[in-house]
Amino acid sequence: MKKDICNLIGIQYPIFQGGMAWVSESNLAAAVSNAGGLGIIAGANAPASHIREEIRKTKKLTDKPFGLNIMLLSDNADELADKAIEEGVKVITTGAGKPGKYIEKWKNAGIIVIPVVASVALAKRMERSGVDAVIAEGCESGGHVGKLTTIVLLPQVCDAVNIPVIGAGGIADGRGIAAAFTLGASAVRVGTRFLASEECQIHQNYKNAVVKAKDIDTVVTGRSTGHPVQVIKNKLAKEYLKLENNNVNIEELEELGKGALKKAVIDGDIDNGSLMAGQISGMVNKIQSVKEIIEEMFAQYNEIINGIRNGESIWR
Repeated sequence: MKKDICNLIGIQYPIFQGGMAWVSESNLAAAVSNAGGLGIIAGANAPASHIREEIRKTKKLTDKPFGLNIMLLSDNADELADKAIEEGVKVITTGAGKPGKYIEKWKNAGIIVIPVVASVALAKRMERSGVDAVIAEGCESGGHVGKLTTIVLLPQVCDAVNIPVIGAGGIADGRGIAAAFTLGASAVRVGTRFLASEECQIHQNYKNAVVKAKDIDTVVTGRSTGHPVQVIKNKLAKEYLKLENNNVNIEELEELGKGALKKAVIDGDIDNGSLMAGQISGMVNKIQSVKEIIEEMFAQYNEIINGIRNGESIWR
């Protein structure tokens, strides 16, 4: 039987906040943890000294568990792997690579290790390597995406492994939570919905772009480079796709995208910035506190489940 993820980590609600580069810092992570979920600090390509300070800030803002996300292809991955141990981080999530060489020392330090996977084969490999759980992320998510949708990937991963699976990608409300749990997930991970939170420190223009987005307003750029990224459609995205269609070289594409996420997050440049966001952007229509978001999502989830238990039809 798979472990209870809430008891394993020590959280009230089975919800993780996505580790979003330039976005997931101490204020957001602490707010999610204080609201009963698992807040995550994004390591990304930030200097290890900066991430250490973010970890320490988070500890001042919450006494609840929180985690660190490490992108394993980043130049700072080795440093962050050690900093997490030194600073007593409870949970590490990983992406963009395999965490195998770090697992033993993380486990010896009592850290819970949860990598992101985009295939059944990788999930099984991660289980054999000794991780505690995996995050099955579908291509509905914002930022870097895989090939399979959540509704296809999640049940296959859940069937293939005997460790908890966290569902991610396309989850915006209680209906998404209910769907993920029905497909076998033990918890969910949410990113885009938290972009529109009061505690999220991104520029107001970025938040407004998420709230204003409609159902078909996201596009995937970068497929030709092997690193597809889902963003809200804007001037930059259109230009990027135009260049891809014209088969320009990767160097030119990389130059166009250089610093684009910072332009969106810090400068609020919604034309030339990379507005990373998932397909559920069209379902996000207001800015709320993190606490309100989590409580609203699980209230709706409980309403759905209680309705089913009371014999109400789930099809109408």
